[in-house]
Amino acid sequence: MESFMFLGFGVDAWITIITVLGMFSLLLFTKLRSDLVFLSAIGILYITGVLDAKEAFSGFSGTSVITVGVLFVVVAGLTHTGVLQWIVRHLLGTPGNYSKAVIRLMLPVAVLSSFLSNTTVVALFVNIVKMWSKKLGISPSKLLIPLSYASGMGGVCTLIGTPPNLIISGLYEEKTGEAMNVLTTTIPGLFCLAVGVLSVIAMRRLLPDRKAPETAFEATSEYTVELQVPSDNPYIGRTLGEVGLFRVKGGSLIEMYHFDDVPSPVTEDEFIMGGDHLVYAGQIDEILEMAKNHQLVSADHHVFSMNEIDKSRQLRTAYVNFGSSLIGTTIGGSTYERDNNVVLAAVARRGKRIKEVPRQVVLQAGDTLLLVCPKHINVNTSSLASDLHFFDSNEVPNIGRGTLVSTAIMITMVALSAFGIIPLLQSAFLAAAAMLIFRCCSVEQAMKSVNWDILMVFAGSAVLGLAIQKTGIAEWLANGILDVCGTNPLVVMTAVCFVATFITEFISNTAAGAMFFPIMYEAAEKLGYDPFPFLIALMVSVSSSFATPIGSPTHMLVYGPGGYRFSDFMRIGLLMNLIILAANIFIVNIVYPLTQLP
Repeated sequence: MESFMFLGFGVDAWITIITVLGMFSLLLFTKLRSDLVFLSAIGILYITGVLDAKEAFSGFSGTSVITVGVLFVVVAGLTHTGVLQWIVRHLLGTPGNYSKAVIRLMLPVAVLSSFLSNTTVVALFVNIVKMWSKKLGISPSKLLIPLSYASGMGGVCTLIGTPPNLIISGLYEEKTGEAMNVLTTTIPGLFCLAVGVLSVIAMRRLLPDRKAPETAFEATSEYTVELQVPSDNPYIGRTLGEVGLFRVKGGSLIEMYHFDDVPSPVTEDEFIMGGDHLVYAGQIDEILEMAKNHQLVSADHHVFSMNEIDKSRQLRTAYVNFGSSLIGTTIGGSTYERDNNVVLAAVARRGKRIKEVPRQVVLQAGDTLLLVCPKHINVNTSSLASDLHFFDSNEVPNIGRGTLVSTAIMITMVALSAFGIIPLLQSAFLAAAAMLIFRCCSVEQAMKSVNWDILMVFAGSAVLGLAIQKTGIAEWLANGILDVCGTNPLVVMTAVCFVATFITEFISNTAAGAMFFPIMYEAAEKLGYDPFPFLIALMVSVSSSFATPIGSPTHMLVYGPGGYRFSDFMRIGLLMNLIILAANIFIVNIVYPLTQLP
């Protein structure tokens, strides 16, 4: 079978190509979990014999994967001792204009993202930036995209700042036996960051001026809320006008349901019956106060008495994630509320009221939901977290001795690795152990901090890169690039980085890094040059996804809160991609000049 060739590829190569294309299609066009998709791809490559057992599961024992897992514990220690909150509190300040605000925001975020998870940093800053923007009189949409960009560009500045850096450096060490320093990418990363900050300021007019979604729950007629009449309501048998449910303070009645009967238009002479649904548009606090006074309840299911309603509940604002199972569905057409013990009170889209009953709205990514939740529910660890992102649920840790201890542990970890005293993996293990010993986080908090989905994707990406190299696909692509671009190393480097930047807009940067590593390595060797500077340029490129909201998890975090549209990222992002690509190629070739192999 293996002797069979078609278009220059053997059976194993075609199996790999089909598997990779199928995997990317599933990630792009379905809601399947990414870790399940990657694990399935590994299974296919193993079952078909493309990879043997050792190769298929080598990603799970790779040092870069283990390093990422251990670093989750280190980050947990920093998070639970309030390091991030302390930095936010003391660095943002009150800048006098937009340019200064961008600098005061992007630089601290970039520094934090050099050592911590980008998503952790952005999730913390989103709420703060929204409040800060009100204080400065700037639309949040003018600051949230720069926030996300800063986290991505900051992550490039160290090997531990972003997963692609770790996976590319790990693959490089396996190939050559030489380990990269944790600060290898610092100078190129800082240069690209400086260029990025200046570019955001220069292109500020391309950033949208959107209305914050939360205003949909603050201004009259900017939201809808559905209420129900319990069977023991004292107003049953009387008309809407008589009891004051037709004309209400702060809003208006827009629809009424008598079971299957929908009176249109609704008049004040309509009689009230048990089980009726009343849909109001207006100011949320006024409507909910009216509902309390008239003994109305949220319309998630029929109730018979006000005593059935849980008093220990509160309103929470959430945004529909990309890839959420709620996209394309209605809350009313499912058991979602009952399964998660929440009630949908209102829906908004890009700061505008949706003129439908909330539970009948077909949800989209980025929609703003106002939910009634139990006061003590942990929305970050419940099943809600996969579908929704809550921005009013951050735990506020105490800032004190632990803050200083965890900071010292992090600095020591980086210093030990940067100065070559011990390898990064060993210093990460020591830092994680220190975080537990000095009680910067509990064992339970440490275990919960480990994101197994990310580790699965990380390990799977490494295995895909191995398959691409083993089957000759990498060599074929490298030869193709050389045929098109010639033998000029700068042109080849630029071409591969350009394609990698484009690809990472649609797939995870970890997968892009693993996929393009063998291609870039092969191309450099065929040209007769040391692959090291080529790989540094690749690290920056696969983390430079600015043009689509699906290009980075941090873009997804700001998409809903900023009230953005998909095209908002493209307006400024396409130019940012080209600008950072040029800055990347320029600085890498100055810091790490191209050298020919002996």
